[in-house]
Amino acid sequence: MTLAMSMMMSSSLWAQTQVIHAGELLNVPGKAPLKKQTVVVKDGKILSVNKGFLPANKFGDDATLIDLSKSFVMPGLMDMHVHLQGELGPNNDKELVKMSDADIAIRSAYFAKTTLMAGFTTVRDLLNQSEQIYALRDGIAKGYVDGPRVIAAAGVSVTGGHLDVDGMAPDLLTIKTPPTLCDGPYECRKVTRLAIKYGADAIKVASTGGVLSDTNTGTGQQMADDELKEIVDAAHVLGRKVASHAHAAEGINAALRAGVDSVEHASYANEESIKLFKQSGAYLVPTLLAGDTVVNLAKTSNFMSAPIKAKAIRVGADMLANFKRSYDAGVKIAFGTDSGVSKHGTNAQEAVLMHNAGMKNADILKSATVNAADLAGMSHQLGTIETGKFADIIATDGSPLSDIKELLDVDFVMKGGKVYKQ
Repeated sequence: MTLAMSMMMSSSLWAQTQVIHAGELLNVPGKAPLKKQTVVVKDGKILSVNKGFLPANKFGDDATLIDLSKSFVMPGLMDMHVHLQGELGPNNDKELVKMSDADIAIRSAYFAKTTLMAGFTTVRDLLNQSEQIYALRDGIAKGYVDGPRVIAAAGVSVTGGHLDVDGMAPDLLTIKTPPTLCDGPYECRKVTRLAIKYGADAIKVASTGGVLSDTNTGTGQQMADDELKEIVDAAHVLGRKVASHAHAAEGINAALRAGVDSVEHASYANEESIKLFKQSGAYLVPTLLAGDTVVNLAKTSNFMSAPIKAKAIRVGADMLANFKRSYDAGVKIAFGTDSGVSKHGTNAQEAVLMHNAGMKNADILKSATVNAADLAGMSHQLGTIETGKFADIIATDGSPLSDIKELLDVDFVMKGGKVYKQ
């Protein structure tokens, strides 16, 4: 099932007229909010946005009123980098060998609902066990379980790269090795096509090493330029976008030259990186929360191996300053947390870190709505509260334009016209 089919099924699950009185409405993040507005929702989509508080019965005898007249109302938040199947902690190694696929699937449904209740109505899951994450995506779309819309990516990596498995006995490495490893451009083209064949909405590559790889191979470039180029070209031909995990500048720049649609982390973006970002129009997905999390865990716990601790402290501490440089230079930013490294449901802490790094609140909200929808290729359906789009709407007591910490306590959540939290 494609993502578009899943979303069509989801929108048909809720067929009722709802009339929302919004005290303050940020219908298009990046523009000024409106006062005293009426948002009409029909069949899971935005029917209209009207001035003033109009009576519900104006829109039909079956219309119901949702009173948010004292709240700040805005589009549902979108997180472009999550991992719904797990959560970093001291039991990770045990879970790898003790939890069945069914156990992991059940847990991922729990994490999905936790994320939705935090106000995140759409997420991009950047690598998990493929069959399970596709089933979760489709189950949410059909209404079997509660969760955000899921854009499910498959990972493509070189042998021994960041998206390969590590830190286990050789026989377990053999069992757990993912089927989408490639070495050389032609292999990479083939596994990209295979990943899409089996259901990937997007492709994730690891152009550099990673902090949480349990191996002393650093965070420099791992995937060759020609391999990256083949993956991007193969994915784009089949209508899929490509996200690149990248820390070191040479890996960031190689990914951008290859034409990726986003770079995740970009911890050591340099002047050339900024130039390539702006030339290509690719998005930076900063994941500051992941950096903050791994630094704290490295300093306060003992479950990380020595190589992971060293990388965590070095890279995590450098992410904020490099993010601010990219933001100040005008690089496009899309909101992403790497939740699963951090705890699910705490996604909005990313906004606080972005604010602390110097990003304007209005730009933070835009990054988690308008920009995220654009990166996902879904601007015609998501990101704003406008006629014809899916009714993904959240509300807070106060305005996050004034205090970004308001996002930490979302009081109302609607996705596709269905109220999940009020």
